[in-house]
Amino acid sequence: MSGQPERGSGALRRTPLFDVHRALGARLVAFGGWEMPLSYRGILEEHRAVRQAAGLFDVSHMGEIELAGPHASAACQRLTTNDVRRLADGHVQYTLLCRPDGGVIDDATLYRRDERCYFFCVNAANAAEDLAWIREHAGGATVTDRSAATALLALQGPRAAAILGRLTALALAELRTFRFANADVGGMPVLVSRTGYTGEDGFELYAATGDAVALWSALMDAGGADALVAVGLGARDTLRLEAALPLYGNDLDTTTTPLAAGLARFVKLDGEDFIGRAALLREHRDGSARRLVGLELREPGIARHDFPVLASNAVVGRVTSGTHAPTLRRAIALAYVDAAHAAEGTRLAVEIRGRAVAAAVVRTPFYRRARVAPAGA
Repeated sequence: MSGQPERGSGALRRTPLFDVHRALGARLVAFGGWEMPLSYRGILEEHRAVRQAAGLFDVSHMGEIELAGPHASAACQRLTTNDVRRLADGHVQYTLLCRPDGGVIDDATLYRRDERCYFFCVNAANAAEDLAWIREHAGGATVTDRSAATALLALQGPRAAAILGRLTALALAELRTFRFANADVGGMPVLVSRTGYTGEDGFELYAATGDAVALWSALMDAGGADALVAVGLGARDTLRLEAALPLYGNDLDTTTTPLAAGLARFVKLDGEDFIGRAALLREHRDGSARRLVGLELREPGIARHDFPVLASNAVVGRVTSGTHAPTLRRAIALAYVDAAHAAEGTRLAVEIRGRAVAAAVVRTPFYRRARVAPAGA
């Protein structure tokens, strides 16, 4: 996921649900070139709703880029760090697009419809650059930008399956995590994906732009008995940070690599060649100079983006993301630090307004939901 709310406005794009957000009294902000809801009834309340019941997000600003034809699979293999050969029809894969030097262009989810048709869901702020990069390296695959024609809603939380189950005959109990299927949802054709960005069970629902308002309304109506609430980007950020899910523009960018970011499990160096593989092989051999770690503050304070991380009063890193975690009731952060200071338990400090606030490197994710078999009702 990409970026933080922006200070400037400029010419902002709007999703097909903009009028719905305004009618709900959302606080609207500039985000990745879009005018998006930061919150409706408060970040804390929305965060807790997703952890305890369910929340509905408009993420239609995300980009959808399709690759089709006999060269589609080979193109995806060349473009991404993960092993596309492991994908079967109806499977989703988290992956990364890298430069030749290993720097991350974007992180994305890759969907396989069949051996001749795939699509990427990419970050909003990077969509135009991703499209150009994919076209440059498509190797004969047909590349189509489906973003303008696609709305994307995220239904997340422990009651998400029960709510969605009221609107579809799809066997949700059989739809495993990182799998998708086409289904009728509330009378509309929807691609239902068991994925999300909150650390909870849930679904991402791809629909035609013209169906966005009707799908939103159907879901909100179906979720009334389960305390479903609309959720904005503010709680989306605190939820993903508790789950230690990276945010492009903060925790990932072209100066960082997947290995330094702790995403080695999504980098298949022993597989086929891909853009950036040679550089990442060298980094794997020599070790990363810095690493993304989880920090927990031991004293009052909030570690914000770009705050210095200290060891013995010397700067050894920078905070990339930080917040007070509503579920955990303590201050947490992600930070890149020199490899010598990255071990779990290492005592560090974060400089907050000129004061060194004690912190320690801790295991991530900070929050992990109780694992149960996916439910369909």
